[in-house]
Amino acid sequence: MKPIETVDKCTTCSTCVAYCPVTRATRAFKGPKLTGPSSERFRLFDETGGGEISEIEALDYCSNCKNCDIACPSGVKISTLNMLARADWCRKHKPPLRDWVLAHGRALGKLARRFPNWMVRLGSTNALSRLLLDKFGVDRRAPMPVFAERSFSEWMEAHNAGLSPTERRNLTKKAVFFPGCFVNDYDPQTGQDLVFLLEKAGYEVIVPDFQCCGVPLVANGFFDEAKAAAEANLAALVPHVASGDVPVLTVCPSCQLMLKQEYGEFFPDAPGLSAVVPHVQDACEFLIGLLESGELELDLREDATKLIYHAPCHLRAQGTGKPGLELLRMAEAHVEDARAGCCGISGSYGFKKEKYDVAATVGAELFQAVKDSGAARCVTDCGTCRIQISHHTGVPSLHPISWLRGLMK
Repeated sequence: MKPIETVDKCTTCSTCVAYCPVTRATRAFKGPKLTGPSSERFRLFDETGGGEISEIEALDYCSNCKNCDIACPSGVKISTLNMLARADWCRKHKPPLRDWVLAHGRALGKLARRFPNWMVRLGSTNALSRLLLDKFGVDRRAPMPVFAERSFSEWMEAHNAGLSPTERRNLTKKAVFFPGCFVNDYDPQTGQDLVFLLEKAGYEVIVPDFQCCGVPLVANGFFDEAKAAAEANLAALVPHVASGDVPVLTVCPSCQLMLKQEYGEFFPDAPGLSAVVPHVQDACEFLIGLLESGELELDLREDATKLIYHAPCHLRAQGTGKPGLELLRMAEAHVEDARAGCCGISGSYGFKKEKYDVAATVGAELFQAVKDSGAARCVTDCGTCRIQISHHTGVPSLHPISWLRGLMK
């Protein structure tokens, strides 16, 4: 069902408002009900199609965290309505350069790797550059991730070239891995850890020529670019899934949500959509299946390190449970479920100067839970969640798959 078709399912019960973390954090946001279905009814009757009835300042404070969608008893796609309205506004009002930069991480990563890594790190962390970024609209207090010296795609190409003939013969099954921008450009290690585990189970890992999944493009108002990226990704994935039961694995909940759900909501007519969607799967969930079937056997060392697990909002929005947490428990890790809501970062949202404090307020309960737990590590599936949690708590964070790989003897 298209998001617009769900508008009249809204009964104005205000459940979404009660569960919206941004509404609790700032008065600048009018709330998901008013900016979403209530305003959409007016936008549908606006003959100009402009959607100008909602103030963009209020609409822009929606972080697309999906908590309103999770809470809605009527199944209204509230956050998607907000994103579509924002896209319509941004087609007529060009987003600022700051938002373009935050939406185009892959392009920036390619540019950054043209320079020495020390220069890139210095440019991201020194006081002068942070002051300039602050003037540019990226809060000087925000935890800036640093581009990896070598992207995951580059590592993967070298890795495949280095496989011996015997190693290749042992890889009798196939799995497609969609790494996403965060793993590709900032955190190649998580991708490397997944490849190691999949190859151990006999899977040849295929990394297609991918584009950004589109989440940051949609969130920052570059909807038409997101559509082009979606069509390119689907075109790249279709040949790999058409021949049989080949999974398309992700380690980022936002990438998975976009591929599996939001492509259908935003771009329902995109070619290849129906062929790809059934194959998209969380990598932790897939590894659990391999462990249960005996395809993957792990010799793990005992470890008494106390962990705390955070379930990202975009994972919870998919209703598939918490496979990362389940994977940790199968490995007999000493892990506590934080169960403390949103971290507030929402991709690029919490980096913006006008939203840094909002994001910090949204995540305050989670940060306190992490501190109170006494955990030595926080484990969560989302890359920007990891950055936000470590920034506000001082507790190092990593992906469940990387923790599992680290336990191997």
